[in-house]
Amino acid sequence: MKLREYRERAGLRQVDVAKKMNVDQAAVSKWESGENGISRKYHKKLAKLYGVTVDELLSDQNEG
Repeated sequence: MKLREYRERAGLRQVDVAKKMNVDQAAVSKWESGENGISRKYHKKLAKLYGVTVDELLSDQNEG
């Protein structure tokens, strides 16, 4: 599953994720598009927010 699908399944908008992660919406958009990788400091918090493991989160990142 892709980052966008995890976010949508959690019932969140990009702006919601951005606020919870203390980043701007553009960062979330770039994570989802694959333009930027997710900084390591956000891995655990984002995985918890989406209800997945860090491994799931990162394996999906690597798939593009």
